[in-house]
Amino acid sequence: MMISAKLKHLRIAPRKIRLIADLIRGKSFENAQIILNFTNKKGASNLLNLLNQAVANAENNFQLEKSNLWISKIIVDEGPKLKRWLPRARGKADRLEKKTSHITMVLDEINKTKGGNMKEATKKNIKEEGGKKALSKKENSSAKKSTKESIFKVKRADIKAGAKKVFRRKAF
Repeated sequence: MMISAKLKHLRIAPRKIRLIADLIRGKSFENAQIILNFTNKKGASNLLNLLNQAVANAENNFQLEKSNLWISKIIVDEGPKLKRWLPRARGKADRLEKKTSHITMVLDEINKTKGGNMKEATKKNIKEEGGKKALSKKENSSAKKSTKESIFKVKRADIKAGAKKVFRRKAF
């Protein structure tokens, strides 16, 4: 079930909000909340309020639990621009655009009630297969390390004592 919440006409540029939105996209509610609490940006508190609003919508309208929600989509669009002017030299003026943002956040369930068992079963199979592959990779890497060490030792033995030192200037 997809739950959405919108925040319109936020007086922060979309470019700045997207930086924060990218941090929490795809995260669970708890992780996103922690990230936003410790993010030192102006828009983080606004996104935290929007996240709490979306969770409240899920709890009240659909009777879903906080722990079972994740951010499936977060879209930051441009809102209307406020046109202002800035005085310049010789009686001229420059145009300033105060940008606004429209944010749409969509939450979804982590474990869906219908068809959730099939997804969990496939995830378990993938994890088991991945575990076997990881073991074989570790064995291969240990074999590679031993060959590298033996090559390294051979090269060390070939170095002659008393080689002439060459002056090398350090990079600027």
